[in-house]
Amino acid sequence: MSAPGQALAKEPVHCLARQPILAQDEKVLGYELLFRESPEDNHFNSDAETATCSIIDALNVMGLDVVCDGRLAFINCTHRMLLKGFFFLLPRDRVVVEIQDVPAEASVIGACRQLKQKSYKIALDNFVPGDKREALVPFADFLKTDIRRFSAEQNAALAARYASKQRQMLAEKVESRVQFLTAQTAGFTLFQGYFFRHPERMRARHIPASQATYLRLLQAISAPQLDLTRVEDLIKHDPSLCYRLLRYLNSPLLGLSVPVQSVRHAMNMLGEQGLVRWIRMATTLAVGQDKCSDLVLSSLVRARFCELIAPKVDHGKSDLFLMGMLSLMDAILEMPMGVVVEGLALDPDTKESLLGAKTEGKTFLSPVYDLMLARESGDWERVTAQTKKLNLSLPFVNRTYNNAMTWAHQMTSAVPREDDPSPNQHKSS
Repeated sequence: MSAPGQALAKEPVHCLARQPILAQDEKVLGYELLFRESPEDNHFNSDAETATCSIIDALNVMGLDVVCDGRLAFINCTHRMLLKGFFFLLPRDRVVVEIQDVPAEASVIGACRQLKQKSYKIALDNFVPGDKREALVPFADFLKTDIRRFSAEQNAALAARYASKQRQMLAEKVESRVQFLTAQTAGFTLFQGYFFRHPERMRARHIPASQATYLRLLQAISAPQLDLTRVEDLIKHDPSLCYRLLRYLNSPLLGLSVPVQSVRHAMNMLGEQGLVRWIRMATTLAVGQDKCSDLVLSSLVRARFCELIAPKVDHGKSDLFLMGMLSLMDAILEMPMGVVVEGLALDPDTKESLLGAKTEGKTFLSPVYDLMLARESGDWERVTAQTKKLNLSLPFVNRTYNNAMTWAHQMTSAVPREDDPSPNQHKSS
């Protein structure tokens, strides 16, 4: 306890976010990591070196697997950090050293050569026609370009000149599918942005889901005595199963007189025998699908984050876990949000928030929804504004988001071995 009159030490705020980098098939190659020392200061006085050191520290605490889901981590590198070899603290097969505003002088060339000799990957950020870092290009695995700054002809010429089997062209600031297709036409093969979360196609597709959850569910329903709490927990952890279950029970084919609004309600309506039958059917159809996509992983992070802050915010009777999970379902299914929620018996506030988020309408749950989106994208000014509006502390919000990321990674990790701990032992507090 501090002495009388002594100010309490301020709790550190670790604000780590990530932005996806995708290939042409929209599968995630890696994430650029974004850090701010304290979003309370909207001007962000932390220099790039402090930010990168904090990222490295956060990665050591949380683990690369949690932050980047086993994919590459693109991390900004300053001039001094490059010369001092800071990145040798991180695994060479998991990190891309992202160089920006660094002169192509002899010492820098030597540092890049040493990184390549040790099998580290290098990206040149904000690469432009006539770039002064031309001498560093032979060491680069990725050239990142903001395609909005140049004409289609300039972008195509840049890609034609520098793309090779050893080097990929990466288009930055891709926020719409039109920009995605334009960059592809220009010759870019990697794309950074959130364009894939705003679908323009109208066809539905199957939702990837975790084999681990399916196997645990099959184990649970094979037990001598059915543990309904565990079954409910496992279903809630998988967006695919949760959505399918609610949609199935709200189908006109079943003709239920009472709308089903929660997983527990759905289980009670099915009864044990019906529940076991449905789980066997759903898991049999889903086994063999690919590991969860970034969209499904992110929907779980959102769901858990909202669930963890629920006790501290006013949300009426709304299920914030369900709101977070469904917030990406339009992108997962590649259909409008209106079609997604049409078949679900959602409470009015949740439905309005999901639809309002697509039309920029403000609803009762908008501050929670906006905080969820801002924290995910690393929009620190919006994080600060919504945190104050909800009367939450920044340390709590960031700690909660980190816990949600850890939980979601555990829920979507590889199928456990027989000697692995049970899922209940993996839960975040």
